[in-house]
Amino acid sequence: MSSALVRVASLCKQFGDVRAVDDLNFEVAAGRTTALLGGNGAGKTTTLSLLLGLLKPSAGTITLFGLDIERHRYRVLPRMNFSSPYVDLPRRLTVRQNLAIYARLYGILDVRRRIAVLADDLKLGEILDRPYGQLSAGQRTRVVIAKSMLNEPELLLLDEPTASLDPDTADYVRGLLEQYRKRTGATILLASHNMSEVERLCDDVLMLRRGRLVDRGTPAELLTRYGRRNMEEVFIDIARERHIAIGLDDGDSA
Repeated sequence: MSSALVRVASLCKQFGDVRAVDDLNFEVAAGRTTALLGGNGAGKTTTLSLLLGLLKPSAGTITLFGLDIERHRYRVLPRMNFSSPYVDLPRRLTVRQNLAIYARLYGILDVRRRIAVLADDLKLGEILDRPYGQLSAGQRTRVVIAKSMLNEPELLLLDEPTASLDPDTADYVRGLLEQYRKRTGATILLASHNMSEVERLCDDVLMLRRGRLVDRGTPAELLTRYGRRNMEEVFIDIARERHIAIGLDDGDSA
């Protein structure tokens, strides 16, 4: 995959006696949306944290934009961003203040204009001057997504991006993410438990179990391989270890 923007090789992360990521190898093609799937404890969030440089690998390498993240962290990070409903923003600050601080950290030149654009895109106008801590879970999710798009990242990491959103708002946000990728050519790596979201947004799927890659392919390929009607059924098959053995590169096996 010569156009890979993300390359992970022999990646491991150990927490005491627990190996959260276990000899993980994968690539994410530039300009595509790739899903990182697996049950609770499969290693998805740990993998995203490693890609962000928030955690240091126990072993292995991560290459982003052709650069080793451990050696070139400050050249890589300005070109990416992330969203997670499980990471809070300062609760006493207003939405506007939070976004302004992050915009300055990312070196945004016209902070006011950028916040106005995102507020319009994500329908934040009525809550811009409310403290973040007073927002509903769904409102916080939209604010965190706005934060993740402040610098128009080339690589966008999304951990459960539509968690806590009602169906209408979730559909709107998915459409916004689709438009963003088409407009900018950005690469998106998405961790989600919403399989309809995966089928709609994702070109490729990486399936994890206990920190290891156990299957991969396009949603259509996986549906055909497992003889299933939707990705939720495929997910259950793999989670319950009813997966089909396939050859994986770099020593992985299903």
